Amino acid sequence: MSEGRSDIVVMKFGGTSVAGAAEVKRAARRIVAAREAGSRVVAVLSARGKTTDELVAQALEISERPDSREMDMLLSTGERISCALCAMAIHDMGHKAISLTGSQAGIVTDSSHTRARIIDVRADRIRDKLGEDRIVLVAGFQGVSTESRDVTTLGRGGSDTTAVALAAALGASVCEIYTDVAGVFSADPRIVPGARKLAMASYEEMLEMSASGAKVLQLRSVEYARNHGVRIHCRSSFEDGPGTLVVAEEEAKKETVEQPFVTAVTHSDGEARVTLTGVRDEPGVAGQIFTALAEAGVNVDVIIQNEPVGGNELADLSFTVDRSDLTTATETIAGLGGVSKGVRTDERIGKVSIVGAGMRSHPGVAAKVFEVLGGEGINIEMISTSPIKISCVISAGRVPDAVQALHRAFDLGANAVRPEDPTGAAHRPTVSG
Repeated sequence: MSEGRSDIVVMKFGGTSVAGAAEVKRAARRIVAAREAGSRVVAVLSARGKTTDELVAQALEISERPDSREMDMLLSTGERISCALCAMAIHDMGHKAISLTGSQAGIVTDSSHTRARIIDVRADRIRDKLGEDRIVLVAGFQGVSTESRDVTTLGRGGSDTTAVALAAALGASVCEIYTDVAGVFSADPRIVPGARKLAMASYEEMLEMSASGAKVLQLRSVEYARNHGVRIHCRSSFEDGPGTLVVAEEEAKKETVEQPFVTAVTHSDGEARVTLTGVRDEPGVAGQIFTALAEAGVNVDVIIQNEPVGGNELADLSFTVDRSDLTTATETIAGLGGVSKGVRTDERIGKVSIVGAGMRSHPGVAAKVFEVLGGEGINIEMISTSPIKISCVISAGRVPDAVQALHRAFDLGANAVRPEDPTGAAHRPTVSG
């Protein structure tokens, strides 16, 4: 999608950006400013502050395992509240606004409750309201299933995906994601205070960063943006100035003099490991295991299987999952019966990764990662690689040490010499808002 193709801008505000009355009014002022600058504006809002967590807690007070359909009915209310309140603020500023639920906005999903996927966006009503000179506010994180006609939700961070999907459907010039940080950083600034704000990242790099633990953008939203050519601008709700542009790799290459071979160090401390001992070494067993996990909605990350030494030996198979999926994963494996002699779990693991499109043309990056971690006395328990990412599973307690050491070793700090910032901002240290 080329810049300037449309005068429509999609602006998404996260939970911290609408947490209180002052934040809602600040978001409304940003929206109105964009409208007064000549853009037609669609804004997607998340639930306020910790609202979603509070709703989940209320459900668990009633039921140990709440029905997923009713959870979606409950959780979808948070975003609707945010939109209605922000519309009121915009009206008070002298502009016409209308708030819409996900279903009213035409967000059509499959029937997978609590983790639905968008299958279509029927944005005619939004276009009509924009034509009436209205600012349109859409409740993020939700849609409606055409099969069951039930309210569905898209999973944690789903408002990002709502915003990108609307930007694609409307042909918006950009999808602006407003958060409590100034953009995407070379590492988590809470662990590395001198982390550098990235002026630009490719879709591929951002996909790997999101999958490896970076929480600024939801993985599915970046995937949707890449597939539909939506330019994302991730920026702060609390300060002016450019953030991080997420664009096609071709555009990123045009804007930089020389691409650094490592862009960022990411980490995750929310995973768990499952090890199946005594797995039968025969065709189809692994397929049976991972098909069952997929059907249960468990996303598997790093996978390692050892090769049995003797003809009668059995294999061990280890994989990592999100910690919240650990119970589902172990119950699913137990339900298969006989695929292994035992199951072990470990919730004390973490993952550290380096990401960079330039790694394709720089040999020796993996060797340096292993050397740096070894020099810090950090044991690597599992390894996963792609052409632009290297991930190491390590002890959870050593994750901060690993992030700091790798960030130092690859010279990713804010004071490092970098190409000119294509957004026009000077390369200076930026702290989260």
